[in-house]
Amino acid sequence: MRHGRWRFLAGALVPALVLHAVFVLSPYAQAFYLSLTDWTGVAGEAHFVGAGNYVRLGNDSLFLHAVRNNAVMLVVVPLVTIGIGLFLASMMHLGGRGGRRGIAGSGAYQIVYFFPQLLSLVVIAVLWGFVYNPNTGLLNGALRSLGLDGLTRSWLASPSLALIAVMAVLVWSSVGFYVVLFSAAIDSIPRELFEAALLDGAGGWATFRTVTFPLVRENVHVAFVYLGIAALDAFAVVQVMTVGPGGPDGATEVIGLSLYRNAFQYGKFGYASAMGVALFFATLTLAVLALRSGRKERLELA
Repeated sequence: MRHGRWRFLAGALVPALVLHAVFVLSPYAQAFYLSLTDWTGVAGEAHFVGAGNYVRLGNDSLFLHAVRNNAVMLVVVPLVTIGIGLFLASMMHLGGRGGRRGIAGSGAYQIVYFFPQLLSLVVIAVLWGFVYNPNTGLLNGALRSLGLDGLTRSWLASPSLALIAVMAVLVWSSVGFYVVLFSAAIDSIPRELFEAALLDGAGGWATFRTVTFPLVRENVHVAFVYLGIAALDAFAVVQVMTVGPGGPDGATEVIGLSLYRNAFQYGKFGYASAMGVALFFATLTLAVLALRSGRKERLELA
């Protein structure tokens, strides 16, 4: 019986482990190796260059510009998205009178907010490209109809506005999902806690600060990890929407775009692999720090 049990476990786990090694671990290992070579993507041989590609990254002004843009997005996109998501979810559940009743029609609002999740990022980028069009776009058209012609801009052609315009699209495309996520988290909070806060005379902000937010903090940490990963990527939106892409003057350059350009346009697959490895470790570091922070807070509360 005992040997039969081990044979069953081996038969169930070994195929999955083999598939994981072939299709997940093997590509990672290949990328790490290629980052130490000068492979062009088509040559039969790849010459070992050691850490040369990583040294070049430190001296590549365009790559450093991309790192700076990704760092800005890493801060702005998660904070704004989580802030809006928490506000809307709280209003739908706590915005009405009488504790946790919320506003009327909150279920319909959740459906409307979730609509952007039904579209791919490429489709969203195309649609917002039309919205930002300086001549026929919806945004400038709305401003002109309100008599605010002085506020019209070439949103994606201005170095000072292009990155903000891209981040606005990322926030718009993501916030609906997190409204639903935070709404589900708030639904799981016992009703008695809100009633107790109401009896103690707590207002909306006090209830959110002392009851709602502490009990959805774990969901906030998870949201920050996912949004941070999206901010470190942002390739699809930048590739489709921006001038260049990555312009103007590198204002919207991101690491994923630099990687794509070096690999598929310049034939520098070794150098592009070094960028991919750098992005991998940046993403891994973000996830570890966010999850460790959440674990530390849970231990303190315990």
